[in-house]
Formats: sequence, C-alpha cells, structure tokens
Amino acid sequence: MLNGLWLGFFAVAAVAALTRWIGGDPGVWAAMVESLFAMAKLSVEVMVLLFGTLTLWLGFLRIAERAGIVDVLARLLGPLFSRLMPEVPPGHPALGLITLNFAANGLGLDNAATPIGLKAMKALQSLNPSAETASNAQILFLVLNASSLTLLPVSIFMYRAQQGAHDPTLVFLPILLATSASTLVGLLAVAVMQRLRLWDPRVLAYLVPGALLLAGFMALLAGLSATALAALSSLLGNLVLFGLILLFLLVGALKKVPVYESFVEGAREGFDVAKNLLPYLVAMLCAVGVLRASGALDIGLDGIRWLVDLLGWDSRFVDALPTALVKPLSGSAARAMLIETMQSHGVDSFPALVAATVQGSTETTFYVLAVYFGAVGIQRGRHAVGCALLADLAGVLASIAVCYWFFG
Repeated sequence: MLNGLWLGFFAVAAVAALTRWIGGDPGVWAAMVESLFAMAKLSVEVMVLLFGTLTLWLGFLRIAERAGIVDVLARLLGPLFSRLMPEVPPGHPALGLITLNFAANGLGLDNAATPIGLKAMKALQSLNPSAETASNAQILFLVLNASSLTLLPVSIFMYRAQQGAHDPTLVFLPILLATSASTLVGLLAVAVMQRLRLWDPRVLAYLVPGALLLAGFMALLAGLSATALAALSSLLGNLVLFGLILLFLLVGALKKVPVYESFVEGAREGFDVAKNLLPYLVAMLCAVGVLRASGALDIGLDGIRWLVDLLGWDSRFVDALPTALVKPLSGSAARAMLIETMQSHGVDSFPALVAATVQGSTETTFYVLAVYFGAVGIQRGRHAVGCALLADLAGVLASIAVCYWFFG
C-alpha cells in the first residue's frame, strides 16, 4: 500500500507539472527539483528535535514502566474489558494484555503498546473458532486501537516546537476532545454491530462517570472565549506534561527504582527509534513537497474549497484535509502532510492547528489492520474496517469542530 501511495504522489505530480509546462510555465520543473532538496533539508532539521524529544520522553516512560504505573492502569481497566468481550473467559491472559496495551497507548508508550498488542491479538486468536475470520473480541480490540485514544500527544507537541510554535501544547485540549469523540464512536459502532450490552452495570460504572466528567468539562469550556480556551489548553497541556514527569519520578523513587539508570536505558532506546525514522521522513516529505510544487495539491484543495464555498461554509479547514485524507493509509505520509502544512501556512495558522489536531486524534487504520490481523493470519475482518474508518471520520469532524470552537 505504501509503495503505491508514494509512487502515486510522484505520478500525480508529474502529470500536473506536465500540464503546467504545456500551458506555458517552464519553471515548474525547477520548482519541483528545488522542493526535493528543500524537503530533504527539512527532514534533517525535524530529526534534530526528534532525537532529543524521543530520547527525553522514552527515558521518563521507562521509569514509569519500572515503577509499575502501567500495570496499575491495566488492573483498573481489566473489569471493563471482561464485560465488553464476553466470549473471553474471566482471568484469561488476553484481558490483562489488552488492558496493558490500552494503558500504554494512553500514556503514549507506542513502543511498548505495539508488541503488547500483538501478544493480545495472538491470545485472542487462541479463542477464535475460525482461524481466518476475526472474532468479535478481536474486532473490538482492533477498532479501539485504531481510534487513537492518546492522553498525551507528545509527538504533536514536538513537531509544533520544531516549527517554531510559541506554545507547542496549545492543541492539547482540542486533541483530547477529538480523540475522545473518535474512541466513543468506534466503541458505539462495534457495540451496535455486535449487540454489546453497554447497559451492563459494570460497563456503566466506567462509561457513565467518564461521560459525565467529559460533559461537565465541555459545559465549563462553553462559557469561555476563544482566547481563554487557547490559554486554558496551553496551561493544562504544560501542567499535565510536567505533572506526569514528576509523578513518574516520585513513584519510581518510592518503589526504589534506579531512576537515573532507567532514564538512560529508555533514552538510549529513544535515540535508536529516532535514527530509524529518518529514511521514512525523507521519503514522504520529498514526495509531498514535489506534489505541492507541481500544483497538484493546490488543484485538489481548490476543488474542495470551491464546493465548500458553494455550500456557504467557512473553508479555512480545507488546507488541513491532506493530513486527514492520508492518515488512515500511512502515518509517515500524514506526518509529512502535517509538517508541510505548518511550513506553508504557519505553525499557528488555523489549517496547521486543525491538521495537528487531526494527526493526534486519528490513527493509521489500514496499517493497524494489516499488522494486527496479519500477525495471526486473519483474512476476513468482517465489520472491523467499517467501524475503524467511522471512528477516523468522527475524529476528523470533531477536530474541525473543536478547532473552530477553540481558535475561531
């Protein structure tokens, strides 16, 4: 899929450039070549901050792992998943792995979440009566993974900081609200398809307080101006980020965890992860840069903008749509689109804020499907794709709505 997407960027760019050349614009070829070198340079600049950020954050997260914080979250969520997956026997190892996976995802522990998630999928496969068809439990697990419920989007903060944002955490609350919407829609979609009993007392004991807390919080936000909302998002983003770091250190110290050695061990892993991302970043940023320089991206966006204007809607969000359109297909392509939008329109422009919120509240759905189902040989996903894409759509629409609410 990625091969076709990447090749398609260059093919579409070539056709658009040829059209412009025939139409009397000989400079288009020079612009495309210049864009290649400019984006290659930008990739290295992004990597400089990426090295530091991943090294720092994975160091603190290793302390959290060793302090048992992730395990505590897993035990708290266990009773909920035992009700949402009735075909999984109580006490089955899959339930512990599932809750541990979601706890890791919520804290932004991507490197820990993926291997744990693959183990959980294999444990669920051991209960699956059909080796090639996804079970209900496997579908629910995958859709919730694809809904991208991340409480701390550190990577988004990092990209905004690299592009010179005055306050990288400005999008903290918009992402939190949008990702809550995508996860809720994903859960409801699967519940409808599988006739899950969401009114079970134990399920309600988790969902009702969470829904009331979110509703009350949104009611509080409704009385604030756009300026006050942006300021509150900034304050909470910074407080939560630094508060978690302090929590990790204090709990680690109480548990007699060697915090310095643990930090260095996790930081070393962060350095290795960042180093391996550079080739993908160069590939996708260069492809997106060529697409923009050829005029193809602008032509597509102008068509969507014309339709939006025809309907009488505000069209400022249209420039953020490239990130939304490619996110289900490729995380690296969406990352490149986000950075390119920040470069073209300004890191704190409305399109860049919407793109950052979309990036933080949606997931690479087809990649998740391929990895998780491919690991256990599932060939028929049943309603998994439809429910996951519905969750993605909810995340995109919520991102646009929340950004208009917060940033006007």
